[in-house]
Amino acid sequence: MHILSCSCLNVVQMVVIIVYVFLYGRLYLALSGLEFAIMKQARMRGNRALQAAMGSQSIVQLGLLMALPMFMGIGLERGFRSALGDFIIMQLQLCSVFFTFYLGTKSHYFGRTILHGGAKYRATGRGFVVRHVRFAENYRMYSRSHFVKGLELMLLLVVYQLYGDVATDSTAYILLTSSMWFLVITWLFAPFLFNPSGFEWQKIVDDWTKWISSRGGIGVPANKAWESRWEEEQQAAPLPL
Repeated sequence: MHILSCSCLNVVQMVVIIVYVFLYGRLYLALSGLEFAIMKQARMRGNRALQAAMGSQSIVQLGLLMALPMFMGIGLERGFRSALGDFIIMQLQLCSVFFTFYLGTKSHYFGRTILHGGAKYRATGRGFVVRHVRFAENYRMYSRSHFVKGLELMLLLVVYQLYGDVATDSTAYILLTSSMWFLVITWLFAPFLFNPSGFEWQKIVDDWTKWISSRGGIGVPANKAWESRWEEEQQAAPLPL
């Protein structure tokens, strides 16, 4: 089980890149008119293989095959009934949301280190104190790694829905983009979902006020101002000569 888990951790780093390539490729087909021509030929010939292929693809996109090694490992150790119960409990505990968000964190820092270097230890904050995290701190920590990428993917999905020929078929569109919408929603809202007291109205007002007023300045540490944090991140990506 541990060997399979390590292998999956090395493979999932390519998932984000595949999502980008897939969406940009589908958008190119839609805007260039190739998708319309392909779907028109399929309708004229009564070919339903494309929709069937999308249906089988959605099973992979939902992550069921990625959870199969874990399910088999628990099943062999404690029985498949216990494995099914643990799998349901993990879904109720939003483990899929956490893993999807963690996937974005790992791919961001892995890609930035490959491109610009600067590998270093990243503290994971394994503390036992449950505390409320301000909106400014969430924005500072996850803006470049999750929020910007989530908005970009959401824009691609919206444009594809407007101009894509598959979007006219609701079933095919849902099978094609459901997992990607789940990825977008997770990257945009998971930090607030797992934040204690994050939905208390007074906390929201205070966090918004502190976020607007905490621009920073000269000599302000990165953990207290988003501008200083942004400048610190740019140091790892030098400008081309």
